Amino acid sequence: MNTFRLTVSSPDGNIFDGEVVKLDVRGVEGDLAVMAGHIPFVTYLVKAPCTIFLPDGTKRIANSDGGLLTVGKNAATLLSGTFKFQ
Repeated sequence: MNTFRLTVSSPDGNIFDGEVVKLDVRGVEGDLAVMAGHIPFVTYLVKAPCTIFLPDGTKRIANSDGGLLTVGKNAATLLSGTFKFQ
């Protein structure tokens, strides 16, 4: 299963930094999923739950107040004012 590196940061520091299979978030134009090999892009996020799918098959859900998502080659960074795992 292909993975990519995801870093989630807030003003409090890095909240998550590791390899993931998929990231589900809500952008300003609707829901989107990021997987390994995704085309690079930048988008604003709105307040909504975010789901991180880990290589071991588990998923982690967090509440986010929105922010900025940047996706590059095999890496993504999510910047959010608040990002709390449930």
